[in-house]
Amino acid sequence: MIYLDNAATTFPKPDGVVRAVDDCMRKWCANPGRAGHAAAMKSGEAVYSARKEAAGLIGAEPQEIIFTSNCTDALNLGLHGILGEGDHVVTTMMEHNSVLRPLDNLRKKGVETTVVQCSREGKVRSEDIRSVLRNNTRMIVCTAASNVTGTVMPLREIGKMARKNNILFFVDASQGMGIMDINVEKDGIDILAVSGHKSLMGPQGTGFLYVRSGTEIRPVKQGGTGTESQNIHHPDNMPEGFEAGTLNVPGIAGLAEGIRFIKREGIGKIFRYEEELISILHRELADQKNIKIYGPALPEEKVGIFAFNIEGLSSEETAGLLDEKYGIAVRAGYHCAPLAHRAIGTENGGCVRVSAGYFNTKEDIYRAAAAIQQIAANFHRK
Repeated sequence: MIYLDNAATTFPKPDGVVRAVDDCMRKWCANPGRAGHAAAMKSGEAVYSARKEAAGLIGAEPQEIIFTSNCTDALNLGLHGILGEGDHVVTTMMEHNSVLRPLDNLRKKGVETTVVQCSREGKVRSEDIRSVLRNNTRMIVCTAASNVTGTVMPLREIGKMARKNNILFFVDASQGMGIMDINVEKDGIDILAVSGHKSLMGPQGTGFLYVRSGTEIRPVKQGGTGTESQNIHHPDNMPEGFEAGTLNVPGIAGLAEGIRFIKREGIGKIFRYEEELISILHRELADQKNIKIYGPALPEEKVGIFAFNIEGLSSEETAGLLDEKYGIAVRAGYHCAPLAHRAIGTENGGCVRVSAGYFNTKEDIYRAAAAIQQIAANFHRK
């Protein structure tokens, strides 16, 4: 199998990630912060070490990192834990449903939302965001890179604008983290939601939320935290008060190793390699009849995602043929981002998404390009 669905979950994982999960499960997997015995202490040390790794990756402090079960969990905590009746939020058409659906729910609770239009390439302009700001705008929510087209957003421009207007800047870095150089200080980011199992190469069921110190946020679930256990009132101290229940210690240990791998390889190197892979698809398919490509024409303007359709075939049919006849795994459909498809013109059927990863080879990509060419030629020969 040629796996080209890395925007959903990276596969395979680095060997160090697998070893870290295995070591934890076999040797010392206990509840951190719940006891004083050796296994619990080892688990606590592993969680804190992972906090430091995550914080160091984005230019934050360990106490500003809250571990979550995935990026959706982090986004819900950031949105529901901060916004309230009378607040206004600005977001974009390129957002995932993990942003759009919580905002839709919050609208029922008195939170107003403005969705900024994007170009056919999935680009958003900071001036378009600026034009819809209000006196009660509490937050700007923006993806780091589109999960449909891979389009990289102008985070630093938006962050400067948000800071100038005293507005919280919340970034969904599910697709960008580990590929893009994201720094919360330089980019003016107040809240950052991160997926562990995508480009950070960690296990599924992991993620984290960065919340800048001093930001007012409420826990959205209550339970055991290992702190203030004598009280029935749930604590709101960072970060433990936002991590109710038993943490996914094996997953967090694996995530820490994924982050270490990213740091050793270098984000710039990873971005350039995935750009090179996607460039092959652009070169091989851009001039092909009956193949429509979506998103930026320049691969350097996006992360390792290539979105397309074959004229006359549904995205699901194309993806099915790639899987059944060529052993190539991609994703088809709407990718949980309905407004993004409206922006790029694929609202009636979605598109096929090829998403390269750091462990893909150039040969993988050339084989995928040849398969797509053959499917298009065979269909239109009939």
